[in-house]
Amino acid sequence: MPKSNDKRRIMRLYDQSARVYDAQYREEQDAKIRTALDNLTLNEKNLILDAGCGTGFLFAHVADKAQFLVGADVSRDLLKEAMKKARNHKNIALVRADADSMPFSDQTFDVVFALTLLQNMPNSRKTLDEIKRVSKQDAGIVLTGLRKAFTEEKFSELLKRASLQVKVLKLDAQMREYVSVCFKTLR
Repeated sequence: MPKSNDKRRIMRLYDQSARVYDAQYREEQDAKIRTALDNLTLNEKNLILDAGCGTGFLFAHVADKAQFLVGADVSRDLLKEAMKKARNHKNIALVRADADSMPFSDQTFDVVFALTLLQNMPNSRKTLDEIKRVSKQDAGIVLTGLRKAFTEEKFSELLKRASLQVKVLKLDAQMREYVSVCFKTLR
């Protein structure tokens, strides 16, 4: 896990790789998104948050299945790349925000995606608490965890301690990350 002072370093790293990110990670990102969508039902009334949206891989997969999609990321250059994809959809807004303190009201979103995010945060439990805060009571929450940062046991335990009901936790040969589809539970 990175330390708090590493957030700026990680932001700079993503800013530097923004232009080549899609070419490097498209197949893996698409595989994670397909796995999640196979285990989650979306509808045209959903308000969706893509926390740590990066270059906007998710947009093409879900924008036409939602009422509105908000992409949030701390990296200015990743958001510039995401803007290119968002232009194709009238129901997408982009916000520059840290996933640990997002500028959204409590219980706003029906579905939250946080792909390739948790391992970049200094306190992944704090990030999960913030994701839960902005999620509606029965929200679907899609999370991934890089195998280099989490063992399957540690990732499962993190989700459990965050009081998330795990519907599926999957890893296949194409992915370097665990993909989990969870639901917010009462606590």
